[in-house]
Amino acid sequence: MGRLIFGMMQSLDGYIDHLQLGPPGPILSRHFTDYVRGSDGLLYGRRMYEIMRYWDEDQPGWDEIEHDFAQAWRPKPKWVASRSLTSVGPNATLVQGDLIDFAANLKSERDGDIDVAGAELANVLSAAGLVDEYRLYFRPYVLGTGKPYFAGPRPPLRLMKLDAIGEDAVRLTYAPA
Repeated sequence: MGRLIFGMMQSLDGYIDHLQLGPPGPILSRHFTDYVRGSDGLLYGRRMYEIMRYWDEDQPGWDEIEHDFAQAWRPKPKWVASRSLTSVGPNATLVQGDLIDFAANLKSERDGDIDVAGAELANVLSAAGLVDEYRLYFRPYVLGTGKPYFAGPRPPLRLMKLDAIGEDAVRLTYAPA
């Protein structure tokens, strides 16, 4: 059975804003590349999917780390939850119908970790009891405002792991208690 994993970088005060946080350093970038490479697929909300489409085509000036991430990301199956999109790109499927049923079926059909990206999507899946693990990657920024990592109340969580990753990130891994 697959596991839904919600993990994102955030500021110390709990906001997710990749533009203000900036790109991760080389070690954290490699960590994310290895995670994507080992994942069984990626479940996105619309906004996060549109951001990640950046990796569909090589960009001028990319370094080796960026090329590696794109090569790991492109072949992975992607499922996109959206009420407004009518089509999606390569290796992506638009989620039709009930999201909760889709995600529950996805977990039963897959064997590995399925990355969940997008706070609102994670909120819906978490409220249904479908998120198996939360990975909070704290970076040394205080934004003071923005979109919070947790978009709604959570069940009680149990700390599973705490580790430093790379130049400036700490990852806290939680599971529902």
